[in-house]
Amino acid sequence: MTEPDGAQVIGSDTDTGTVLHRALQWRVRPATPRAAVLVLHGGEEHNLTRPRRLNLPLLRMHGFLRALTRETAADAIAIGTVRYRHRGWNGARADAARDALAALDDLTETLGPVPTVLVGHSMGGRAALRAAGHPTVTGLVALAPWCPAEDPCDQLADRDVLLLHGDRDTVTAPADTRAFAARSRAAGARVCGYTVAGSGHAMLQRIPDWHRATTRLTTALLGLHPLPAETASALALPPTSPEALSLLLPRQPRTAPAHA
Repeated sequence: MTEPDGAQVIGSDTDTGTVLHRALQWRVRPATPRAAVLVLHGGEEHNLTRPRRLNLPLLRMHGFLRALTRETAADAIAIGTVRYRHRGWNGARADAARDALAALDDLTETLGPVPTVLVGHSMGGRAALRAAGHPTVTGLVALAPWCPAEDPCDQLADRDVLLLHGDRDTVTAPADTRAFAARSRAAGARVCGYTVAGSGHAMLQRIPDWHRATTRLTTALLGLHPLPAETASALALPPTSPEALSLLLPRQPRTAPAHA
C-alpha cells in the first residue's frame, strides 16, 4: 500500500521549542452545528516524514469536500479534515488512527458531543475504521479502504459502516474489504458493502458516482434524509448474510434527495 499522503504540522511551544500538531482542520464550522463530518485522506504504508501542505491524496478529497459542503449548506453541519503528522501508517504506531482520534477529541471539545460521521479513503479509510469507536462517531463511509486481516473490528459495534470499493483496485484489495466487513458484521456493526464496477483505487473512473454516492450516504447517516432503500435493507440483514456485502453501486443521478 504505497499511495502518498499528507497534511501539515503547525504551531510550536515557545517554552520548549517542540513542534505542536493540530490534527483537526476546519472547513465549515457553524455557530451551533447539529452534527459533523470528518474527512480522512490516504497515505503510505511506511513513511515517517512530515507531509507537505498540499499533496495528491488530500487534493483527491477536495471533490468530496465540495459536494458535502454544498449539500449540507443549509443544515448546520460542521465539516473538518484530519491533518496527519506523518505520511505513513507506520506499523504498530498506527499514526493516522492516532491523528484521527486526536481530531475527534478536538472536535468534541470544540462542538460538544455532536453525532459525527467519518469519510475516509485508503489509509484514511483504515484510520476511520480504527477510530470509529470514539463515542461521538455514529457511522462512517470508507472508500477503497485498506483493511489488513489483523485489524480489529470490535470498535465498530453499533455503528453504521458503509464500504465502497472499485473492482479494479490493485492497491487495496476488494477481497480484504469484504472479509473485514464480514468480521465487522459478526462483531455487531451494521455493514453495507458496495462494488464500484470499472473503477480503481484512485477513483478516477466514475468520479461523479463516487462523489454523489458518498455525499448521499454521508448525509443520510447524518439524518438529513433516508438511506437508499438497498442500503437500509442491507444494514438490516442478519450478520451472516453475504448479500449485504456485494451490492453493485448504480449510476448516481444528479438530483439529490430532499433533506428532512
